[in-house]
Order: sequence, then C-alpha cells, then structure tokens
Amino acid sequence: MNTTGPAPSRSLQMLGIAMDLYKKVFTTPALSRPNPVRRSGFDITVTVDAVHAEAPDVVSLTVRRPDGRQLPVWRPGSHLDVFLPSGRQRQYSLCGDPRDRSRYRIAVRRLPGGDGGSTEMHTLAPGDVLRIRGPRNAFTFVETAPAYLFVAAGIGITPILPMVHAAGDRGRLVYLGRSRDTMPFLGELPTGTDIRPDDEFGTPDIPAILADAPLGAAVYVCGPPPVLEAAHRSFFPLNPTGSLHTERFSAPPIVDGREFELTLAASGKQVRVGAAESALDAIRRIHPDAVFSCRQGFCGTCKTKVLAGDIDHRDRTLTDTERPGHMLPCVSRSAGGPLVLDL
Repeated sequence: MNTTGPAPSRSLQMLGIAMDLYKKVFTTPALSRPNPVRRSGFDITVTVDAVHAEAPDVVSLTVRRPDGRQLPVWRPGSHLDVFLPSGRQRQYSLCGDPRDRSRYRIAVRRLPGGDGGSTEMHTLAPGDVLRIRGPRNAFTFVETAPAYLFVAAGIGITPILPMVHAAGDRGRLVYLGRSRDTMPFLGELPTGTDIRPDDEFGTPDIPAILADAPLGAAVYVCGPPPVLEAAHRSFFPLNPTGSLHTERFSAPPIVDGREFELTLAASGKQVRVGAAESALDAIRRIHPDAVFSCRQGFCGTCKTKVLAGDIDHRDRTLTDTERPGHMLPCVSRSAGGPLVLDL
C-alpha cells in the first residue's frame, strides 16, 4: 500500500523550507537568552508633553522634541535612558506606537522602597525638560516567528504591549497582576487577551501558561524575578523547538557568589562584598554617589576602571578590549582575591 501520499505543492515545499530555517536560526536554547544591547539614537533634549495616571502607582509620560522634529526610529522591546533633573539615570521601556515618531511614551511604577528614581519620575509635569539617550534594544522582537505567546506581569506590560500589536493575530497575550486596578493599559489590549489578576485567579501557574504556546513559538516574558525564574526552569522541556525571550526590571539574583575585598583607590577605603551582594551595593555603602542605572549589566553606566585584581565578568555590554581593565560592578565580581577600583 502506498503511504507516501501525493507530492507536496511548490508553495508547501517553500513553506517547509522557511519553517526549517526559522527553527535553526531562532529556536535554539542558546539564542533564547537575553540579547546584548543594540545601540541606536543619541542624546536628545525633550519636553514632557503629557502625564497620565494609568493605575494607582503607575503614570505614563509622553515626551516630544521642543522643535517638533521626528524622533529616532525604534522597534518593539526598545528602551530609553532617561536623565532626571537630580542627575539620576534610569531605563524605561517604550510602550507607544513605533510608527508615531513625533513622540515617545514610557510608563513608570512608583516604588516607595526604591532608590528615588521612580518617585522623581512621578513628580514630572508637562513642560519639564529631560535629556534622553537611545533608543536601545536589549529585548529584541523576532518578527519572523510563526506564532507568539506573550506573558506580562504588572509593569512588565510596557515592553510587551508594542510587541503584541506588532504580532497581530499570530500572538496571544496573558497579562498577570495583583488586581485589575493595579494593571496599567487594560484599555489598550487586543481582543482576546487573557487577563489573570491574582485576586480572581490565584497565584499564576507559569508552566501551565507556557504549555499553551504552539510548538516553535517565540515566547516573551517580562515581569518580576519569580515569574522569569519559573519560565526559564519550565519552558524548554515543554517546548524544545520554541524560543524564550525574557526581560527583568530588577537586579538578577547572584549565582555562585563568593565574598571578596574591594579597595577604592581614591580614598583607600576598603569594603567587604558579601557572597549574595553585588559589588555595586557594597561600593554604595561607602560611596553613596556611585553612578548606576540598570543593575543588570547592559547599560554600561557603572563601568569602572580596575587597577588590580582578576575580574569575573557577568555583563552583556563590555567589549573584549574593555574587559581586561574595566568591570560593571552591578553584576561583575572578583574571580578570586581582592580588587582595586579607580574610585
């Protein structure tokens, strides 16, 4: 009995070739980790055009160029470096329409126990002047995936929202939060979004959510560390041909950390870095004005010259020529023994 069936048409053959190419390029575990930052744009002076309350502790801010000129092109997943009046520098995801180059929109959740950056952002008003840099992209949206699953938790909706609209009917969004009143942009979600606040559905089962992704799908997850950790633990056993893309809004946990001594050369002061503590946090105990921003090793704001010692580089941005004599203390550590920094 002939079990081979009729020969596929030319169009089906081409579709099969395209799918095989996608799997080879985009769905290996090695490429599903966060990508290095891709820089574009430049320093721009902007004015705050509008401020809107999106949730009790979340505001969106729209900024424009004072002269009305167009802003640089950006793709879903991009963020801006924002330089605040106090001198603080922070990163915020673009959550507007990439086709509208007359303005950028970002959103900020106020963190009462934070370091003051979000609180300062909440004091801004229309007419205030800011300096921005970018856009930059550390959360690249793969435009050629056959299907998408997006999982956004809380303020993690900000980079996800433009991706969902770009994916169209190839994508599905699951939006998590504490309660509906704490979840921004509910009115901008596409039809069919699965909204799951904790007070209605209980603690989210991340593996069960990811299990619904089609085989070979590109899955994007943005939210607090427990959500990201659950996604990384469970995704590839569930969907070995898929790709997982994540972005976090807080410092990553320190893995395999060991205590070491730091010396700040300018003052001669020494500080002990704990095994579960970042070098940046230890530095700020004796040098509170040390500059930083992302705390995740991609923006480069805290880049520091190392005068002595071996470095365990854990960043995603330094070049090979920079690594022998520099480190990002927000994530990188000693590879063994003390370090002397040019601070």
